[in-house]
Amino acid sequence: MASVDKPTPTTNDQQDTDTDTKTVTEAALFEAFGGVRGMVETVLPGLLFVTIYTINKDLHISAIAALATALVLVAVRLVRRDTVKHAFSGVFGVAFGVVFAMMTGNAKDFYLPGMLYTLGLAMAYIVTTLAGVPLIGLMLGPVFKENLSWRTRNPGRKKAYAKASWAWGLILLAKCAILFPLYWWADTTQLGWVLVTLKIPPFLLAVYLTWVFLAKAPPPIDVFAEMEAEERAEEARKAAAQQPEG
Repeated sequence: MASVDKPTPTTNDQQDTDTDTKTVTEAALFEAFGGVRGMVETVLPGLLFVTIYTINKDLHISAIAALATALVLVAVRLVRRDTVKHAFSGVFGVAFGVVFAMMTGNAKDFYLPGMLYTLGLAMAYIVTTLAGVPLIGLMLGPVFKENLSWRTRNPGRKKAYAKASWAWGLILLAKCAILFPLYWWADTTQLGWVLVTLKIPPFLLAVYLTWVFLAKAPPPIDVFAEMEAEERAEEARKAAAQQPEG
């Protein structure tokens, strides 16, 4: 017999809860990874570099055009007072690529810092997951306002973060397995076009799998709301203690 004080959730209530969880997850992933605009800012400088280099084989013009484009994207965000972390990461990546290519005189080295970063990120996802602190959880915990509560208080969510981190790590490793042989064997234009082609699809696959795992996981524990509730309760206790008796 169901308790009068605690009604049994209906199918519609469960569906509404699932929909809310999926909506919150989509919004958090969109914020964390920059959405469509973040993807454009990631792809555009490299696409411009390989396009110009394919046409005129001029390393300096290609590198300057790519760096200038990345700086313009940051400037646009600053003018509009938008979040600049994704655009800044693009600028640093392009700048390192330009420095490498200019130092060696080899246009393929424009892509080398980004490839090494991808390899390092893949290893970070795998190593942190093996250590019990999956990187995707460290990244998304603050976005979901749960911080690290998933580590000890929400085992189902920790398992979802581990699955997502494995997905990111293995997808990025597969990407590296394609790119690094091309760095040694292919010419600059071939490497560049393959790299541009592989920018978005692996990323979208990893984001989709992350959404699938988290949408099925228990909801996050809002530790900020808990702290605010505790502060209000403490203030209420202090106020009650200060009131005169009788």
